[in-house]
Amino acid sequence: MLSMIVLVLLGLLLCAVPAEAQTKLLLSFETGDEIQKLQANNTKFEAVDRNATEGKRALQVEFLPAEWPNLMVRAEKPWDWRGFGGLAIDIYNPGAEPISFGVRVDDDPRADGAVHCRQGGGTIEAGKHATFVLPIGANPMSYGMRGLPISAQPDMRSLGSMTPGPLNLDHIIAFQIFMHRPSGNPRLVLDNIRLVPWEQSLEKIVDEFGQYSRGDWPGKLKRADEWKRRIAEEEADLKATPDLPQFDRYGGWAQGPQLSATGYFRAEKHNGKWWLVTPEGRLFFSIGMDCVGYSNATFITGREQMFAKLPSREEPLGRHFGQIEGGVHSGPVKQGTTYDFFAANLERKYGRDFAAPWYDLALRRLRSWGFNTIGNWSDWRLYRNGKVAYVATAHISGDHARISSGSDYWGQMHDPFDPRFRESVAASLKGVAAAVGDDPWCIGYFVDNELSWGGGGEEGGRYGLAYGALAQDGRSHAKRAFINMLRAKYDDVSEFNRIWGVNLSGWEALEAPFRPAGTMTEARRNDMAAFVRELAREYFRTVREELKKVAPKHLYLGCRFAWSTPDAIEASAEYCDVISFNIYAVNVNPKQYEILTRLDRPAIIGEFHFGALDRGMFHTGLVSAANQNERARMYQAYVRSVLDHPNFVGCHWFQYIDQPLTGRWFDGENYNIGFLTVTDTPYPEMVKASREVHREAYPRRAGIRTGAVGQP
Repeated sequence: MLSMIVLVLLGLLLCAVPAEAQTKLLLSFETGDEIQKLQANNTKFEAVDRNATEGKRALQVEFLPAEWPNLMVRAEKPWDWRGFGGLAIDIYNPGAEPISFGVRVDDDPRADGAVHCRQGGGTIEAGKHATFVLPIGANPMSYGMRGLPISAQPDMRSLGSMTPGPLNLDHIIAFQIFMHRPSGNPRLVLDNIRLVPWEQSLEKIVDEFGQYSRGDWPGKLKRADEWKRRIAEEEADLKATPDLPQFDRYGGWAQGPQLSATGYFRAEKHNGKWWLVTPEGRLFFSIGMDCVGYSNATFITGREQMFAKLPSREEPLGRHFGQIEGGVHSGPVKQGTTYDFFAANLERKYGRDFAAPWYDLALRRLRSWGFNTIGNWSDWRLYRNGKVAYVATAHISGDHARISSGSDYWGQMHDPFDPRFRESVAASLKGVAAAVGDDPWCIGYFVDNELSWGGGGEEGGRYGLAYGALAQDGRSHAKRAFINMLRAKYDDVSEFNRIWGVNLSGWEALEAPFRPAGTMTEARRNDMAAFVRELAREYFRTVREELKKVAPKHLYLGCRFAWSTPDAIEASAEYCDVISFNIYAVNVNPKQYEILTRLDRPAIIGEFHFGALDRGMFHTGLVSAANQNERARMYQAYVRSVLDHPNFVGCHWFQYIDQPLTGRWFDGENYNIGFLTVTDTPYPEMVKASREVHREAYPRRAGIRTGAVGQP
C-alpha cells in the first residue's frame, strides 16, 4: 500500500532542490551580550581566545557529572528558521579522549527529547576541530530512514536524527548542546553557531547494488565482475590467517591456565577478575559479533524514485522482494514492498544457493578476525555450528499485562506479578531451547532486550515503573503488589499520608489511578525504589526459574540493559549468571559501573558500535567517528577498556553488516556499523584493527605485557 504522506514529502525533495539559502549567524561569542543569552544546566562556561592574533573568541563549556548536563539557548520570542536546513556548530575538543555529545532543537515548551524537538548525536576526536550540522528541515524518519545523504559541503559532519516527528521551523523556542552522564568533567569549545542550507534531492540516490549513487570511495563496487577478484583476495587473506594462535577450538585462551572442565560454559572469578570458562576449562573472554545473517531488507513502497535500478519480479533477483506488514518505527509507511540488496548481492556473488557457503564463510571470517562468539540476533541456522561459540536469543511475548515506565521506546515493561507472565516466559523459551538443546557451544541465553526499566525523568527514570503501577487501576497485578507492600509497612493510611505527603481518604482510594502530588520525600523515594526492586526481582526470578527448566546447563545472561536503575541491576545480580548491558559510548568508564564492583558480579556488553560517513553511508549510528581509520582506532580503544575492567567478561559488536542505505524496514536505521558493506565487502580497517586488538586480548586481560612469557 502506498503512503500518501511519504509520496508528498518525497515529491518535495525530488522535484527540485530549493535555491541555496544564506547562512545566518546566531552566536559567535564575540560579545558579552551574546554570552548573557546562555543558560547553564549542570555546566560551566567561559569565553576563550580562539585566535588571539585576530582577536577572535569562542566559548569553552565544561560538562559536570549529572544525568543530562547542557548549555541551553532560549528565545525571548519564537525564532523563525524557515528557509534553512541545518543548525551548524564549530566544535573543538581540547581533551585527550574522544567526546560524545548531543544537539537538540525545541519548537514547543513540551519538548522532552522525544516529541516537539529534533535531536542528534556526534563524537569528536581528541584534539580535533570539526563542524557538525543537525538537519532541521525534512526529518529523515519521514522517509523511513534515520539519516539523509550527507551535505554537498564536505567539511561538515551530519548529526543523524534520533527523533521521529516534524519540527515546526517558524516556532523554534530553544536549542542546546548536551551530554548524557559524562565523567571527568569533559570540555568542548564552541563557536559560530549558525543556520545553513542542507537539503538535497533524493532521486536515484541508490544504485543497483544498494550503494549511494552519487559518490565514490575506496571499496565501492562499480561492476559485478569485480567480485571474482574480491573473492580471490579474501580467500588468500583467510588462508593466511585462519585463526588467531592464542585461541583454542572454543576460542578460549590456549596458553592460559587449565581449570576444571565441566562440559559447558560457566562464569568464574580467577586472580581477582571475572572470566567465562570454556567447556574444556580454559579462560574465555567473549568477543562477539551481533546479527550474523543476511536478512537486510528496506522499504520500497512510496520511495520508488530513490532507486536507480530495481529488478522486475520476473527476473531471478526479483525473488528478493518481500511484503511486510507492521513496521513499528519507520514513519508513515507501516506496510508494503521491501527489497533486500544484500541478499541480491550474495546471489550475484556466489550464485542462487548462496546461503550455505556464505554461512561457512561467515564462520571462517569470525575466527580469522579474532571473534570467538556469535552474538545476539544472529540467524538460528548458526546454532550448533560446532566451530564458533554463540549466545541464544529469546524474547518474552504473550498475553500478559504491561506497565509504563514513562520511557517506553521499545514498548511497555512486563508485569511479572501477572500469573500469565510465567506462562508467557515458558512458551517464549520453548522454541529457542529446542533449537539449542544441550549443545556445549552455546554460552547462554539473552532473554529480552533493552526493557523499559527507566530512561527519563527524575534520577534517570528510576521510579518510572512505580509511577506506572500507581497510574493503573485496582485490577493491575503490579499495583496490587505495590499496595500490599505499602499496607504491610504503614499501620494505617494516616501514617502513609503523613510520610508520603499526600491526602488519601483511605486505602481504597489507591484502587483508582493515582499520581502522588507534592514534593518527593525521602520515604516516598525509598518506597518507590523498593517496589521497583521487588518488581525486578519477580521478573528475573521468574525468567531464571523457567530458563533453568529447559536449559539447566547454560548461563542466564540477563536482559541487556540500555536503560537501567540501580534497583534493577541489583535484582539482576541476584538471579542472572552474568549481568548484561548495551553500552554505546567511546569506551567503558569504570566510574559509571562501580555498582558491579560493589555487587562483585560478572557482566557482559551485548552491543556497541561506531560509524562514519566517508564510505557512502548516511548515518554514523549511535557513536560517530570521523572516518574508517578513526572507527577502527575507536574499536580497539573500546575493547581494551572492557578488557581492563575486572567485572566484564566480554563485549559484542553491533553488527555484522551495514544497515540498508535507505533504512531497515521496521525502524529506518541506516547506520555505517558493519564489518561488511552491502556488497559483502569487509572494511579492511576494521579487519586489521580487530585482529590486532584480539591478538593481545588474553595477555592484556591477565595483566601480562604483550610479548612477555608466562602464566597469570
